Amino acid sequence: MHGWGWHKSHHEPHDGGFELNDLYGVFFAAASIALFWWGQSWWPAIWLGAGMTLYGVLYFIAHDGLVHKRWPFTYVPRKGYLKRLYQAHRLHHAVDGKDGCVSFGFIYAPSVPTLVKQLDGNRKARLRPSIHPVAADGHRAAPR
Repeated sequence: MHGWGWHKSHHEPHDGGFELNDLYGVFFAAASIALFWWGQSWWPAIWLGAGMTLYGVLYFIAHDGLVHKRWPFTYVPRKGYLKRLYQAHRLHHAVDGKDGCVSFGFIYAPSVPTLVKQLDGNRKARLRPSIHPVAADGHRAAPR
């Protein structure tokens, strides 16, 4: 969702409560309800609606609850898969904005060392000068 405007609010500081990014939940819930309704005449739509609903439930539990602590209680996983998922998402938010951040599957996350290596590579790439700089005469300089 990083290419969509509402998600930007999720990567900016806020005072708690709702953020513009939460409108995705409302939008996809409405789409899921519409798919269940459409499923009365075209049965595959029921499965599409069920998939969207399952994704929303997992997002609410793993993302809003586990990672961002938007529930009235907190739980920080100390080991296993949930710890890796938690750490991966924290690494995802380690940079401002979407440029240079690490990406991972919402439910599947690569190992933390893999993501740290990718994050370091992204940082170095932003600091690296152009591979083919333009010479003073306007032509490309020879590669080094």
